[in-house]
Amino acid sequence: MKLDFLREFEFFTGVPDSQLKALCNWLMAEYGISRRHIIAANEGNAAALAAGYHLATGKVPVVYMQNSGEGNIINPVASLMNDKVYGIPCLFIVGWRGEPGIHDEPQHIYQGEVTLKLLEDMDIASFVIGRETREEEVYARLEEYRKLWAEGKQCAFVIRKGALEYDGKVRYENANTMRREEIIRHIAAVSGTDPIVSTTGKASRELFEIRQANGQGHGTDFLTVGSMGHSSSIALGIALQKPEKKVWIIDGDGAVLMHMGSMAVMGANAPENVVHIVINNGAHETVGGMPTVAGQIDLVQIAKGCGYPCAVRAENFEELDRALLEARERHALTFIEAKSAIGARDDLGRPTTTAKENKEGFMRTLQAE
Repeated sequence: MKLDFLREFEFFTGVPDSQLKALCNWLMAEYGISRRHIIAANEGNAAALAAGYHLATGKVPVVYMQNSGEGNIINPVASLMNDKVYGIPCLFIVGWRGEPGIHDEPQHIYQGEVTLKLLEDMDIASFVIGRETREEEVYARLEEYRKLWAEGKQCAFVIRKGALEYDGKVRYENANTMRREEIIRHIAAVSGTDPIVSTTGKASRELFEIRQANGQGHGTDFLTVGSMGHSSSIALGIALQKPEKKVWIIDGDGAVLMHMGSMAVMGANAPENVVHIVINNGAHETVGGMPTVAGQIDLVQIAKGCGYPCAVRAENFEELDRALLEARERHALTFIEAKSAIGARDDLGRPTTTAKENKEGFMRTLQAE
């Protein structure tokens, strides 16, 4: 399916998704980051941006996201956009990960099962687009949607794997020199047998493979394969109950941005046994490489403003190793921003243990001492 059916719309915002890679690359090629296209911190943020666009123009905005983001839009859809409140029309484009009958990762299975039901519960009319869908079907559905938008309702296209097409190429890169996998290798070496909570995406996959290559077990690592943006909160919950253990967080810039309020909660509690490391490549790399705003903001100053007593930046491995070693010995909440290049190995695998096996092994290790 070509993307011409979207040319009538003038404003797009959302959170990138690998299922929507063709759309994301098309948007970057057509509009870049501009007043017509904003990459949001999270899907609720995108819905609110879309509402503001409609209030200013009277036109229908487009919000794109992975189906995992449906939870983040429930509040703004139900209490802001719904026709019983302000009646703000919107077109949602939802990548359908974990579609029943299609193999996917564990964090997508249940979300895939409830994707269409959640849209129905939010009174969002939906239409599924697959490879077999004809253009005339999409345009016919748009005609139906226009009637619903006139009533202040929201509608959605749910996108199956491989349904959208875009032949253009977009290259995502930055000037940083450290690679994320090597950064994680250094963290694993310094943290020893301390517990690590790692964020969703390639970071957890790389940590798993580093342990495999080292002949180590995985009992010290909690691999947060879903719930993007919540790894630091999981780690805080652990650290407060296990004050005798140093807890390390391997986070990503996109994840931190998604729920940045958790940094304020972390700083306010200021656990002395937490090291919060954000690997910042300024990109949503796991889902294609589209940029985040983290390349334009000062995460170290944000951490200090949130109450982290120590916050530093590392731009090379000498600075990183010094920061890690100091953090290991320090009895104070520490924040380390590690500037990273974009890119991962083509042969990067996935954890061979299930999510529940990871949880159970991690809990046994935590409770062993």
